[in-house]
Amino acid sequence: MAKHLGAKPRIGLLGTGPWAGRTHAPALAGHPGVELSGVWGRRPEAAAELAAASGTRAYDDVDALFAASDAVALALPPDVQAPLAVRAAEAGCHVLLDKPVATTVAGAREVAGAVEAAGVASVVFCTLRFAEPTARWIEEQTATGGWFLGEAHWLGSLYGAGSSSEYAASPWRREKGGLWDVGPHVLSVFLPVLGDVTAITAVPGPGDTHHLVLRHTSGASSTATLTLGAPAAAAEAALTLYGTGGRAELPRWDGAVGAFGAAVDALVTAARTGEPDACDARFGLRLTEILTTAEAAAQEGRAVSAG
Repeated sequence: MAKHLGAKPRIGLLGTGPWAGRTHAPALAGHPGVELSGVWGRRPEAAAELAAASGTRAYDDVDALFAASDAVALALPPDVQAPLAVRAAEAGCHVLLDKPVATTVAGAREVAGAVEAAGVASVVFCTLRFAEPTARWIEEQTATGGWFLGEAHWLGSLYGAGSSSEYAASPWRREKGGLWDVGPHVLSVFLPVLGDVTAITAVPGPGDTHHLVLRHTSGASSTATLTLGAPAAAAEAALTLYGTGGRAELPRWDGAVGAFGAAVDALVTAARTGEPDACDARFGLRLTEILTTAEAAAQEGRAVSAG
């Protein structure tokens, strides 16, 4: 049974890596409407350090953190996140998930099923859907309609020559590449504006690069080039829509802490109202389904139905 939220919901944090330390922990610790109830990590010493820096306590036992929390935020590799999210939901905790929810359809389906069975609220933190400038832009373009084409390229330089990013040490990003790391960002914009994906053509490029051509339920098509291995001088994230009203370019956004705070607000609202957020676990499942299909299409070198 889902936990009832009090005046100041208690939210626990699972994860101690750079993403948790730079975004999740400061957003939760600095949020006036919630209490950071504790930190759990696979490395107890890292959990203790992050908890101390965030003014809360570390937990060695994740189930104890579930018991002390109304909700949990997860900042873990996707296939570590998924089974823990299932356990959290079964414990009655509302869940704030990272993208992708899982890198297997079965894993993402288990999360969505557990959330539904427990009646808990869920939000998947797709940054562009919660950062104020981009969230507002997405709403405006969805209302405008008339789009026939979307073009996106997300050229990250995480694995480019000379990169010193601490995220480059992430094993799952090294294995799955830009398709799975930045692909959810692009899809999180295209799907609300252009409709669900019905067919995919995908081909691999240099390194981890993938080129996608998507067909949407609205009749529009879109393209996306995704990589984490671009040269630093070529790094860029851009998305443009073309339609009857002309063209519209996705605005820039600053940082992720504020966006994560908005995702926290969305989770609290969904838990209190019982109304699912648009970026819930079911949406996360759909992202995993599309990315799995795209990965298979790239390997097979042909168009694949995404239905």
